[in-house]
Amino acid sequence: MSTQHSKAAAQYIRDEAVVTRHDQTFFAVRQKRDRMAQALPEWEQLRETADQIKRHTATHLAQYLEQFEANATRNGVHVHWAADADEYNSIVYDILKSHDVKKVVKSKSMLTEECHLNSSLEAKGIEVVETDLGERILQMMELAPSHIVMPALHVHREDIGDCFRSKIADYDEIAKGYAAISPEPHDENDPTFLTYVARMHLRRQFMEAGAGMTGANFGVASTGDVVVCTNEGNADMSTSIPRLHIVSMGIEKLIPDLSQRLLARCGTGQETTVYTSQFRGPRPGGEMHIILVDNGRSEILGNPEHWQTLKCMRCGACMNTCPVYRRSAGYSYTYFIPGPIGINLGMLRNPKTYSDNVSACSLCCSCDNVCPVRVDLSSQVYRWRQQLDTLGRADGTKKFMSGGMSLLFNHPLLYNLALRLSPIVNWLPSSLVNSRFNPWASGHKMMKFPKKSFHELWKKL
Repeated sequence: MSTQHSKAAAQYIRDEAVVTRHDQTFFAVRQKRDRMAQALPEWEQLRETADQIKRHTATHLAQYLEQFEANATRNGVHVHWAADADEYNSIVYDILKSHDVKKVVKSKSMLTEECHLNSSLEAKGIEVVETDLGERILQMMELAPSHIVMPALHVHREDIGDCFRSKIADYDEIAKGYAAISPEPHDENDPTFLTYVARMHLRRQFMEAGAGMTGANFGVASTGDVVVCTNEGNADMSTSIPRLHIVSMGIEKLIPDLSQRLLARCGTGQETTVYTSQFRGPRPGGEMHIILVDNGRSEILGNPEHWQTLKCMRCGACMNTCPVYRRSAGYSYTYFIPGPIGINLGMLRNPKTYSDNVSACSLCCSCDNVCPVRVDLSSQVYRWRQQLDTLGRADGTKKFMSGGMSLLFNHPLLYNLALRLSPIVNWLPSSLVNSRFNPWASGHKMMKFPKKSFHELWKKL
């Protein structure tokens, strides 16, 4: 079995200060989510309703997709269907080429990450500008997102300042403008100043772009609407200035009617996002395209053990609560989506390629408890682990240990003998017991074996 995740995690945790900051930052978001949940007596009822809505939609997907297409078309929207990432990228390029677009601004979309849209367009001479602040920072740093909702929360402001100074051509001009309106001298790494720099930088990109792209948090079948939730208003800017608007939407993002009370509460601990934008048709004199993307989702729907991943709303709550994600960070995972949902999505994409992530789970089930649509994330991870041997990805050491445990537990005489002899280990030199030959010792201090086993004590009692 590949050990890429465990090796990357081992490298990451060497800096305890960074690990602690990452852990505390994301657990604070988890705590905000908990406060939101405790403020609503009907919280569990809302989760049950959301679960039923997503379950119903997924199991009647063809019906609702046809309804959505009919209503969106009636609203003046061009609807396209893409079977896979290549077809999706080709459709986007053809639309942009037909409008002679040289620069496109886009709000955050994990679907475009999944399909590698940016690199595909840039290879064909079209400039792509991410307008979500975190995504733009990472784009300039040439880094991938490490979280699906807060993609750059792991980046320090000093690094952001260095990036802006080296990558934004008119940085000095923007800094002078800020100095003119600021009553006091500013720190170059002050968050308020850096936000101003980003705003002025992006404003120019919005004005120069020939097209705007958004993802879709929801598609509403009954109206043909697309709902996009942001905290920065960048989706609104991307669609209100350029006359061409392209929506990228996975087919699983559909819901029958307009209903949303859990996404922001679970994802960021807010009652609602600052901007919840509904796009029903093109702006006056403009053009709107929606691309419905499958890219393996139909196959997932046909998987009896793992189809519930399609209910996921991409809120990120499972990552915020996951003790493994919080202490190993997003870049330790080999699939582009980290955390519990990423483990399962990666295995559905290619189980042999992404099997290393399956070990990044303590099976604490916390992800199941916070998921707003009750995806059985930890159970799915457990089921994937049972398939590792069949896939040829089982860890040899663990197989050997499991075989030894099976032998021991199925032979009572051998088991009782081992219990009586176990205290001998206490007398062995520490260098021998806590060595590389004992995998337990790599992350734990070896226990002291008691003179009497629990079985012996129990019999006496």
